[in-house]
Amino acid sequence: MTVWDEVVGQPLAVAELSAAAEQATSMTHAWLFTGPPGSGRSVAARAFAAALQCPFHGCGECASCHTVMSGTHADVREIVPEGLSISVKSMRTLVQSAARRPASGKYQVLIIQDADRLGERAANALLKFIEEPPEQTIFLLCAPSDHPDDLPITIRSRCRPVPLRTPSPAAIADVLVRRDGIDPTQAQWAASVSGGHVGRARRLARDPEARAHREAVLGLPMRVRGLGDAFAYAGTLVRDAKTEATELSETRDAAEREELAVAMGAGGVGKGVAAAARGAKAAEKELERQQKSRNTRTQRDAIDRALVDLAGFYRDALVVGSGAQVPLTNPDREADARRAATEWSAESVLRRLEAVLACRTAMDQNVKPEIAVEAMMIAMQRG
Repeated sequence: MTVWDEVVGQPLAVAELSAAAEQATSMTHAWLFTGPPGSGRSVAARAFAAALQCPFHGCGECASCHTVMSGTHADVREIVPEGLSISVKSMRTLVQSAARRPASGKYQVLIIQDADRLGERAANALLKFIEEPPEQTIFLLCAPSDHPDDLPITIRSRCRPVPLRTPSPAAIADVLVRRDGIDPTQAQWAASVSGGHVGRARRLARDPEARAHREAVLGLPMRVRGLGDAFAYAGTLVRDAKTEATELSETRDAAEREELAVAMGAGGVGKGVAAAARGAKAAEKELERQQKSRNTRTQRDAIDRALVDLAGFYRDALVVGSGAQVPLTNPDREADARRAATEWSAESVLRRLEAVLACRTAMDQNVKPEIAVEAMMIAMQRG
């Protein structure tokens, strides 16, 4: 297996990247990987980084390939935004590290996941460096698209684009069986309902709780019959998202607080203890801020997964109502989609779909989740 086997359903992108890795004499110093969620932007960027460091251009067997793909290579760094945005502080730190010469590899490779979360100041800090990068430094940016709303044109114009497409269900099912050892029947089902998102398919195939949550969400359109239902189900959806975010964060937050306490000399004695304690207070406040931002992001991501499922349901209702011969987003819910198409007019289904999309927009604009979801549920009830 080579590093390119990790990139699912992207033959054109793999061909372009592998050729570029082999012809590194004229290497572009900034690349922009774009594609829908789940298309494997960060995976493709990491595989490209491995191919650049590998003496055999991505063999998948050497130490360089293993360390890059596992995230431990000294000359490959990643920014993975855990909060609502990428801070200017983290970007400046990345830029400073990019100025160093490679320690063991051919290049300093810097991967920025979710580059669309760059704030204005962070984007400006990155732009200054991309304009005149060191000869052995390569930036790999990942974003949903090259639209101006996702990434400033000043940065886009200095990057070589690598567009990725949504992987086919067959390609996703194949990798779930071959790489993850998942039962073929389960893999085919998960791939068919994942919307082309490899990570979502893997989670649905492995996690009974994820499957149960999806079932509950897709059952909402036919269960919301009155205003009481709308408010009750909105509260449940938001509470479930908060619970999921808390469960994911608790263990990690506690470990980070403990590591910080040890680093700041907790339990120590001597003349420097008082000064260290004062510094620890400021560090603790900064850590708490970062953890709160990450928890908010995790909660919103959980709600967004539910909104994507709901949008897929209403899309399926429009499809079956029109008689279009195209694959359904949720083929296992075809009976409910046909029932919805029978009970509601196409205009009513479309209004419900628009309410879901409006909720996603409101969440992006930092509207309180309870308010955004309640407004959506009321619109779903009214039709």
